[in-house]
Amino acid sequence: MDAPPPQTAMTNDTPLSPDFGQRIRRAVIWRSGSQIAGQVIAWASTFLVIRILTPADYGLFALTQVMLMLFTMMNGYGLASAAIQRDAIGHHEMRQIFGLLLLLNGGLALAQIATAPLAAAYYREPMVADLLRVQALIYLTMPFSALAYAKLARTLEFHRQAQVNLASALIGAGVALGGALSGWGVWALVWAPIAMFASRALGLTIAAKSWLWPSFDFRGAGSIARYGGLIAVGQFFGFVQSQADILVAGRWFDPHLVGLYTTALLLTQIFNNKVIPPLNEVAFAAYSRMQGDPAALAGGFTRSVRAIMVAAMPFFFGLAAVAEPLVLTLLGEKWRDIVPLILPLALAMPFWTLFTLLQPATDALGRPGIASRNAIVGAIMMPIAFLIGARSGIEGIAWAWLVAYPALLLFAAARSLPIIGVGAGSLLRAIAPAVLAATAMAAAVTLVDHLLPPLSQVMRLALLVATGGAVYCLWLFLFARATAQDLIALVRGRRIQV
Repeated sequence: MDAPPPQTAMTNDTPLSPDFGQRIRRAVIWRSGSQIAGQVIAWASTFLVIRILTPADYGLFALTQVMLMLFTMMNGYGLASAAIQRDAIGHHEMRQIFGLLLLLNGGLALAQIATAPLAAAYYREPMVADLLRVQALIYLTMPFSALAYAKLARTLEFHRQAQVNLASALIGAGVALGGALSGWGVWALVWAPIAMFASRALGLTIAAKSWLWPSFDFRGAGSIARYGGLIAVGQFFGFVQSQADILVAGRWFDPHLVGLYTTALLLTQIFNNKVIPPLNEVAFAAYSRMQGDPAALAGGFTRSVRAIMVAAMPFFFGLAAVAEPLVLTLLGEKWRDIVPLILPLALAMPFWTLFTLLQPATDALGRPGIASRNAIVGAIMMPIAFLIGARSGIEGIAWAWLVAYPALLLFAAARSLPIIGVGAGSLLRAIAPAVLAATAMAAAVTLVDHLLPPLSQVMRLALLVATGGAVYCLWLFLFARATAQDLIALVRGRRIQV
């Protein structure tokens, strides 16, 4: 294909430009800050919805998510990643990507409608087919979201994306709560994401001004398709790895038990599902601009891991320590049975967090095959672990996470860190302050909980959270002051190293 005229090529600023670090900081603050703000409101709605609906409603919804996530893994977002990873991309290539996205997602919608009865037969739940047919509407929004996202991410304009994500999250939360209050049952969980994805697609298209006609002439698009294909392969096996528990639990246990398990998983995965993805989006775009400077990329990766783990570890260990008062306060007595499931899941989440942080760096370096092979190994390990765990009941499924994910992280780190240019020792030094502080915090909270007199669950939770926060911050101040000062400087923008 002929090179596009200079005026049509989308280029990127060099990471050596003076304001590049500040642009990354601004992108992180907007992308993660708006995500947090949106999730505060969305989760307030979610907890209200959980109190209204039943475990069986959530169990039925969880059964549909396996097929939905399988097809979503093939929705072509890897093509958008190819557009972000390239130093320059022309207008015609963007039209080709749009055309590929339309064909892929239209085919996925039809495939889901056609195969919905098979999923219903596998789970022995006829209603699953009806839910999946309606959920196929989501794929029709994907091409518009992916194209606009690629345009905004190339220039690190995450503030525009963040504003749209915030608005669409509010719309989805409103539909979920309104539907639950109106007696829709499980349909409230179905229509909420449809409303969220549709509003997000419209908002991103407007924000990115990505109005263009698709091109179905794919000559010269081979490299984009190959890169996107490798990303899709990794996503497919990542789906098998992440959804194997539902595939096993949905076959072995009734919707009530599956609903209990998935709600426990929902709580423990809040950080990884809501905070890590936007940070990884910024990281991938930033690492892509740094790929010509290996030292800067390695330093940026280590700094990112350290900052994320400082925020993640108190959440995971704190959740394990206050599981009972938290569940009874937020969800109510009918959800008490999820408390034993939270401990193993919460302890497994730090390993999953580190595993997911590896992929943006290796993808940005033009090595998507690394993450794909890591996902293939996970797709083998996790189903075996869950099948073994299922023999011990639904709690065995939860404990399988804690057995399998450390091994998977060890394998992935051994293959990924040399590519990124970071040694195992450097990674351990980056995460050690957060791990030690969170361990001390969890021990203090557990001790205080045993010493407390009988209290209301709300008061008990408030005292334990206050204790945990104070101990964590004090530990960092006393024993990891350099880490704390470095993070404060990073937030203030005084010392941005990329």
